[in-house]
Amino acid sequence: MAPRKVRAIAGVVRGLHVREAEAQLLLQRRRAAKPILKLLRSAMANAKNNQKTNPDQMIIESIYVDGGPMLKRYLPRARGSASPIEKKTSHITIVLGEETNPKPPRFTIVIPKKEKKSAQEKGKAKKERKIIEESSTRQAKKSGFLRRMFSRKSGM
Repeated sequence: MAPRKVRAIAGVVRGLHVREAEAQLLLQRRRAAKPILKLLRSAMANAKNNQKTNPDQMIIESIYVDGGPMLKRYLPRARGSASPIEKKTSHITIVLGEETNPKPPRFTIVIPKKEKKSAQEKGKAKKERKIIEESSTRQAKKSGFLRRMFSRKSGM
């Protein structure tokens, strides 16, 4: 991803508490938010396990984006010529710090864990799905006057 696009998202979370930054990144619609969120969660886990810090006291001290290696490609053009395409990549560096007087967290992010269903519940779900599919096909078979008049391949 181009560094310019990633820098726009990095600027949003710079200086925030990690929980608030995580919430901001979850709500961002831009494509660069997903890898930054993944990097932030990884940095939080590293700080928690290696330095034994509390995630509620951590803030993003600095985050910066540098250009990575460029992939060079060519696009064929008229009269046998070619125009170059540069596929840009990014290097993201994030530095987390610990705050001395932490504020209470504004957000609590809950990630639902998947639970395994028993064989009976799976069978019930399949039966319900079949019933729903049958009822929807019954409604489609009922065609009225307007359906015949405005169908794509009408007989008239």
